Amino acid sequence: MMEPMNLPRSTATFVMLFAAAGLALSAQTQTPIDNDQVRVLQVTDQPHTKSSPDEHKLNRVMVYLEAGRQEITPQNGRKTIVNLRRGGVRWSPATGTQVSEITSNAPVGMVEVEIKKPGDPAKKVTTALDPLKVAPKIYKLEFENGQVRVIRVKIGPKQVVPTHEHVLNRVVIYLTDQNTRITTTDGKVEMAQHKAGEASWGGPATHKEENLSDMPFEAVVVELKN
Repeated sequence: MMEPMNLPRSTATFVMLFAAAGLALSAQTQTPIDNDQVRVLQVTDQPHTKSSPDEHKLNRVMVYLEAGRQEITPQNGRKTIVNLRRGGVRWSPATGTQVSEITSNAPVGMVEVEIKKPGDPAKKVTTALDPLKVAPKIYKLEFENGQVRVIRVKIGPKQVVPTHEHVLNRVVIYLTDQNTRITTTDGKVEMAQHKAGEASWGGPATHKEENLSDMPFEAVVVELKN
């Protein structure tokens, strides 16, 4: 038989485990990329659950995988309501301590790209093979500032993107599944396959791409000027 003196300890252990489970349910986070330039977080926020107070010390690019509604309350500040759309992209400057909550009724997945270094003015995209110049109907500029250039990519079913050049390191966030054939200028061929919601790291490259899928392909590219 269990001694009476052990009951409080067991109860406390149960409460701690229950609380930990609750935290896991409120926000699930993975870190697929973490290097000297960025940290990338894959986050799923559960609805109607306030986050713990959190301070974001780095500027971020936010990419939303589902639509929803979010309330952000800074410490000693006024609440802000953000309407999120699937595939939406937002620049989020570094902030003080704040609490956030998804107030719509379904979980919202998002990818956060934290920018670790200041922008370098010397890092500019001047190549004639800039994707924005080579394929302006496929590559669209979302926004640009001193640290990043953010581009939305939409490739139609079976569509081929002509040869273009990426001159900056970049993070790619996949909004749809990817099944792409990539051919470099020296004739090397490789297959690129990712699932919607994933993120990958890429360096400078010159290549053409072909969407092998019968469905459109869409992604957000965060180019780093640091």
